[in-house]
Amino acid sequence: MYKVVAFWGAPKPSDLEAFEKYYAEVHVPLARRVPHLRKLVLTRTETGLEGAPAPFHRVAELLFDNPEAMARASEAAQWRAMREDAGKMVARFGVTLQAAVGWERE
Repeated sequence: MYKVVAFWGAPKPSDLEAFEKYYAEVHVPLARRVPHLRKLVLTRTETGLEGAPAPFHRVAELLFDNPEAMARASEAAQWRAMREDAGKMVARFGVTLQAAVGWERE
Protein backbone atom coordinates (compact mmCIF):
# COMPACT_ATOMS: atom_id res chain seq x y z
CA MET A 1 0.00 0.00 0.00
CA TYR A 2 1.05 3.57 -0.66
CA LYS A 3 0.46 5.93 2.24
CA VAL A 4 0.45 9.46 3.50
CA VAL A 5 1.76 9.70 7.06
CA ALA A 6 0.80 12.87 8.93
CA PHE A 7 2.38 13.85 12.25
CA TRP A 8 0.43 16.31 14.39
CA GLY A 9 2.23 18.31 17.07
CA ALA A 10 0.66 18.61 20.50
CA PRO A 11 -1.83 21.37 21.25
CA LYS A 12 -1.42 23.49 24.37
CA PRO A 13 -2.73 21.62 27.43
CA SER A 14 -5.60 24.12 27.70
CA ASP A 15 -6.64 23.27 24.11
CA LEU A 16 -6.25 19.49 24.35
CA GLU A 17 -9.90 18.62 24.94
CA ALA A 18 -11.15 21.00 22.23
CA PHE A 19 -8.53 19.73 19.78
CA GLU A 20 -9.46 16.09 20.38
CA LYS A 21 -13.18 16.81 20.04
CA TYR A 22 -12.68 18.73 16.80
CA TYR A 23 -10.29 16.11 15.41
CA ALA A 24 -12.75 13.26 16.09
CA GLU A 25 -15.97 15.03 15.13
CA VAL A 26 -14.88 17.18 12.18
CA HIS A 27 -11.47 16.34 10.75
CA VAL A 28 -11.55 12.53 10.82
CA PRO A 29 -14.96 12.35 9.09
CA LEU A 30 -13.57 14.60 6.34
CA ALA A 31 -10.57 12.28 5.92
CA ARG A 32 -12.82 9.20 5.76
CA ARG A 33 -14.66 10.74 2.78
CA VAL A 34 -11.52 11.02 0.62
CA PRO A 35 -12.08 8.90 -2.51
CA HIS A 36 -9.78 5.94 -3.21
CA LEU A 37 -8.81 5.77 0.47
CA ARG A 38 -8.40 2.10 1.40
CA LYS A 39 -7.69 2.49 5.09
CA LEU A 40 -7.25 5.20 7.70
CA VAL A 41 -5.13 4.43 10.78
CA LEU A 42 -5.20 6.91 13.67
CA THR A 43 -2.84 6.89 16.65
CA ARG A 44 -2.70 9.17 19.67
CA THR A 45 0.70 8.88 21.26
CA GLU A 46 1.19 8.76 25.00
CA THR A 47 4.97 8.85 25.45
CA GLY A 48 8.11 8.53 23.41
CA LEU A 49 10.16 5.38 23.34
CA GLU A 50 11.64 4.37 26.70
CA GLY A 51 9.75 7.09 28.54
CA ALA A 52 11.00 10.03 26.50
CA PRO A 53 8.53 12.80 25.71
CA ALA A 54 6.40 12.02 22.67
CA PRO A 55 7.79 13.84 19.60
CA PHE A 56 4.25 14.27 18.23
CA HIS A 57 0.69 14.05 19.53
CA ARG A 58 -1.12 12.18 16.77
CA VAL A 59 -0.25 10.17 13.70
CA ALA A 60 -2.65 9.64 10.81
CA GLU A 61 -1.92 7.11 8.07
CA LEU A 62 -3.97 7.34 4.88
CA LEU A 63 -3.47 4.22 2.77
CA PHE A 64 -4.04 3.95 -0.98
CA ASP A 65 -3.45 1.15 -3.48
CA ASN A 66 -0.68 3.04 -5.27
CA PRO A 67 0.62 6.55 -6.03
CA GLU A 68 -1.85 6.91 -8.89
CA ALA A 69 -4.81 6.32 -6.56
CA MET A 70 -3.43 8.89 -4.15
CA ALA A 71 -2.95 11.35 -7.02
CA ARG A 72 -6.58 10.87 -8.10
CA ALA A 73 -7.71 11.36 -4.50
CA SER A 74 -5.70 14.57 -4.20
CA GLU A 75 -7.67 16.08 -7.09
CA ALA A 76 -11.02 15.51 -5.38
CA ALA A 77 -13.08 18.09 -3.50
CA GLN A 78 -13.04 15.83 -0.43
CA TRP A 79 -9.22 15.94 -0.35
CA ARG A 80 -9.25 19.73 -0.63
CA ALA A 81 -11.79 19.96 2.20
CA MET A 82 -9.61 17.77 4.42
CA ARG A 83 -6.49 19.81 3.63
CA GLU A 84 -8.26 23.12 4.21
CA ASP A 85 -9.58 21.86 7.52
CA ALA A 86 -6.07 20.80 8.56
CA GLY A 87 -4.94 24.36 7.92
CA LYS A 88 -7.78 25.66 10.08
CA MET A 89 -6.69 23.32 12.88
CA VAL A 90 -3.09 24.52 12.67
CA ALA A 91 -4.27 28.12 12.94
CA ARG A 92 -6.88 27.52 15.64
CA PHE A 93 -4.90 25.21 17.92
CA GLY A 94 -1.33 26.31 17.18
CA VAL A 95 -0.29 22.75 16.35
CA THR A 96 2.24 21.68 13.76
CA LEU A 97 1.53 19.27 10.93
CA GLN A 98 4.15 17.43 8.93
CA ALA A 99 3.43 14.83 6.28
CA ALA A 100 5.29 12.45 4.02
CA VAL A 101 4.38 9.77 1.49
CA GLY A 102 5.84 6.38 0.70
CA TRP A 103 5.32 2.67 0.22
CA GLU A 104 4.46 0.46 3.14
CA ARG A 105 7.06 -2.32 3.22
CA GLU A 106 7.54 -5.40 5.32
